[in-house]
Amino acid sequence: MTSTDVRSAPSGLSLPPGFALGAATAAYQIEGAHDVDGRGPSIWDTYSHTPGKTFNGDTGDVAVEHYTRYPADVALMKDLGLDAYRFSVSWPRILPAGKGAIEQRGLDFYRRLVDTISEAGIAPWLTLYHWDLPQALEDEGGWTNRDTAQRFADYAGIVYDALGDRVPHWSTLNEPMCSSLLGYQAGAHAPGHTDSAEAAKAVHHLLLGHGLATQVMRDKGADHLGITLNFTPMSPASDSAVDVDAARRQDGQQNRMFITPIVTGEYPADVVEDLAKAGAPLPIQDGDLEVISTPVDWLGVNYYYAAVVSGGHEPKSPSTFIGCEDVREEEQDGPTTTMGWSVNPDSFTELLGRLSAIAPGLPMFITENGSAWPDQVAEDGQVHDQQRVDYLHAHLAAMVTAIEAGADVRGYFAWSLLDNYEWARGYEQRFGLVHVDYETQVRTPKDSAHAYAEVIRQYKAGA
Repeated sequence: MTSTDVRSAPSGLSLPPGFALGAATAAYQIEGAHDVDGRGPSIWDTYSHTPGKTFNGDTGDVAVEHYTRYPADVALMKDLGLDAYRFSVSWPRILPAGKGAIEQRGLDFYRRLVDTISEAGIAPWLTLYHWDLPQALEDEGGWTNRDTAQRFADYAGIVYDALGDRVPHWSTLNEPMCSSLLGYQAGAHAPGHTDSAEAAKAVHHLLLGHGLATQVMRDKGADHLGITLNFTPMSPASDSAVDVDAARRQDGQQNRMFITPIVTGEYPADVVEDLAKAGAPLPIQDGDLEVISTPVDWLGVNYYYAAVVSGGHEPKSPSTFIGCEDVREEEQDGPTTTMGWSVNPDSFTELLGRLSAIAPGLPMFITENGSAWPDQVAEDGQVHDQQRVDYLHAHLAAMVTAIEAGADVRGYFAWSLLDNYEWARGYEQRFGLVHVDYETQVRTPKDSAHAYAEVIRQYKAGA
């Protein structure tokens, strides 16, 4: 990268020309209006209303009222100078039963939202699935049911028909690792199951649904299609064979099990063996891997932290990963977010280099990166979240280091635009650039929002 190919940002950061700088959200976390305009229940409605499943019994029924407050939220995005906004569509708003009758009022909401985003000069990036499966489909087996993959492809076609003329950037799934392993193996996310065989089925059917949906939208003319995966690097706590194997097993299911079949058309052989050994084989049928590896145009990378793991412990169930009941995550030195996640910007650089080697020629967009801290409104009416400012600047710098080393990264979306409903952690965890008072719904841009706006301003000033 030569000096003529970069744009300046604070702290000596340099970004390539045409780089997208945005923020991200997800439907269930911000929209509220859970029973408005014909929306059907999702698995997260059911899960969050089940006693003991979420912090404080919190639900997304109201969230931050984005369904009605979206014009003001888009105005906030414009004030920050965002180039792009990544959001998700609520499947049960469009198909209350997951299939069959289409709810036009749901599609109309997203038409209004997209038009408002575009009128503000912001590029809309649409994610079709961010975990809110219609409960009616879960009642038929959810992602353990192969038919759900086809229902997802049908839904993708319906949304594309409605919004394809307005939305240039499309992602099929957000973090299928969480939908499958946290939802069906660990029980920590909806639908809250703890069955390894179900989890393996969910893994495969989610990826199959991605491939089928990609084919449907490609046939309709989509030309910037991707998938968003979450990556957590796994390092062994020591060089012992037990710890090294623990890291291999968890890396296989957290990272390689999702990216490898998309890129190569094959699951990693060691992962296939691990799952079969645990009595949870992947339910692969003839032709499935060809569908899963349908070419995409970009890879969404979600990164928050890196883990250090050790093996050989007394088995503890349920575990997040299949057959990894003996593995533990170790505490690390240095700062830790309120989610309990260590801050590892150097691992972010290494990850982007690794992904460049795994998927050469596939452009990457950082579709989520952020941190939760104990934010409070100060006496001056502002939110002074210096820890988030530091995290943001450190990870932007780590990303630039990877770009300068050859990683083809073309955009960055901060997680999240707004404080919101953080799934099973409820409203306890705040990731937003913008503080939300959940009683009054008042929005207050934090110091991190102003810092990010300055990154964007300086980049545009040099463009």
